[in-house]
Amino acid sequence: MSYVIYRRVQNQENLHQSWDTILSSLKGPQQWKFWLVVALSLVNWGIEGRKWQVLVAPVQEISLFKAFKAVLSGLALSLFVPNRVGEYVGRILYMDEGNRLRSIALTLVGSVSQLIVTLLAGIGGLIYLRLNILDTDTQLVGLSIFWFDGLLYAVIVGTILLLLVYFKLSRITALVERIPFVSKYAFFIQKVETFHWKELTRVLSLSIGRFAVFTIQYLLLLQVFQVNIGWIEGWWMVSVLFLVLAIVPTIPMAELGVRGQASLQLFGLLSTNTVGIIATAAGIWGINLILPSLAGSLFILGIKLFKK
Repeated sequence: MSYVIYRRVQNQENLHQSWDTILSSLKGPQQWKFWLVVALSLVNWGIEGRKWQVLVAPVQEISLFKAFKAVLSGLALSLFVPNRVGEYVGRILYMDEGNRLRSIALTLVGSVSQLIVTLLAGIGGLIYLRLNILDTDTQLVGLSIFWFDGLLYAVIVGTILLLLVYFKLSRITALVERIPFVSKYAFFIQKVETFHWKELTRVLSLSIGRFAVFTIQYLLLLQVFQVNIGWIEGWWMVSVLFLVLAIVPTIPMAELGVRGQASLQLFGLLSTNTVGIIATAAGIWGINLILPSLAGSLFILGIKLFKK
């Protein structure tokens, strides 16, 4: 994917002029948007920290700053692990002994809520793409209209099922605990039963807020790098992009290739500024993943794993 991106960039018309435009954008009147994107990264992970604080409250009360450090530490440990599984490990390190394994199930609830929001927004993006952009002449490479419609229906069905499971977690957990094999380890998932629709809706609203923040980040950075796309069509394109990133298994350190190629496929339907599209994908990757991961790695150094 990195090679394909390289070839696309090399084939960009007026390549040197495009690079000069990007560099001048970071120093010109648009630079405030770039620094706003950096500031919104703190808001993004701050919301995630607040969400995790709410989720683990039934097991252990923690401060918002501690939850923020836990989120960044988890992000650092997830850089080389598929689909950010390392996030769970990094977060539970901040829990007291005896509460660490119990908090994993609660953390999973937060991941499910974020996935639901991503899927719902992605469905809206796919519908917008299908009705307003794609036709017999304009199609995504390697994905015909037939398979595109099949993907849309599959995502809709999957999202409905996931919503039903999410809002019935307490009942489903109670049923699962009756399974003889699971009953031995019921202690680790018991607190999931305490989540009722009010708490789950609260967590879902935080996930919506976080999704809105990093979508706005993407749109602002597109403007900084002179990718001229309207806010409405840009919003839905970003929604489809995050849907793709949620579905395709990858690791954050190698995600730039996937993110860049998907961005080219989607935003390339609306703009010929290949360099700007790639710069935006790389910028979001660095600002939202790499920089917070570096901060998280420093927080990890201060963790005391065991009292004895």
